[in-house]
Amino acid sequence: MPIVLREPFEDLTFMTPLSEGRAQRLIRFAAGDLDGTMLDLGCGWAEQLLRVLETAPHARGIGVDSDKASIRQGTLLAQQRNLTDRVTLLLGDAKMAAPEHADAVICIGASQIWGPPVEANQPLDYSSALSAIRGKVSRHARVLYGEGIWSRPPTPEAVAPLRGRVDELVTLAELIELAVEHGFMPAAVHEATIDEWDEFESGYSACYATWLAEHGPDHVDAAEVRERAARQRASYFGGYRGIMGMAYLGLIAV
Repeated sequence: MPIVLREPFEDLTFMTPLSEGRAQRLIRFAAGDLDGTMLDLGCGWAEQLLRVLETAPHARGIGVDSDKASIRQGTLLAQQRNLTDRVTLLLGDAKMAAPEHADAVICIGASQIWGPPVEANQPLDYSSALSAIRGKVSRHARVLYGEGIWSRPPTPEAVAPLRGRVDELVTLAELIELAVEHGFMPAAVHEATIDEWDEFESGYSACYATWLAEHGPDHVDAAEVRERAARQRASYFGGYRGIMGMAYLGLIAV
């Protein structure tokens, strides 16, 4: 039987390296004076989308994600926050399931939706993502776009767990210019700190410790779980920590 680990939302608030303080600033930007529809592409469990709706009481939200457990958790959170009448969470491929137009967009860590298959081992296709997002919004619309970048020149250890490509990501400066080329102007630029990354990686990996504590060292799958945990530690602490970053761009369509 497959090993069943805790879902990320059981140990994380956001499926991205993001502190509460930065989240509040980004949500305020995205919400603005919105009274239309906010579309969250690759919404996960829709934490950012739900917070926008709490900040913009006249807005509605649509979130799309391909992960069933995340959509189920997002639906539960919407119920707990009395937002079910203003939000729709869709299970499916955002290229197919998302509406053609929205008044504002969130897309964080989901550019791969519009790029080549992971199996193709190609660089992250920021351009296709930015082009698709721009096609969904009108001039003046606000877009919250978050994606991985190189904070420092990549080392062999950093790229090893990331398909081994030094061109997998771009720098923050390059990402900003890509956004401009695709019809946006940056109104707010953020980059996750090491503390935000450490908190995210700790929460993402907590499932291994929880599983081992619950099942004990003699369980038939214990060695495999320990190996998975070791690979994750090596990838982050011995690899991309401080080298792979996360950019958050508050963009306005022009």
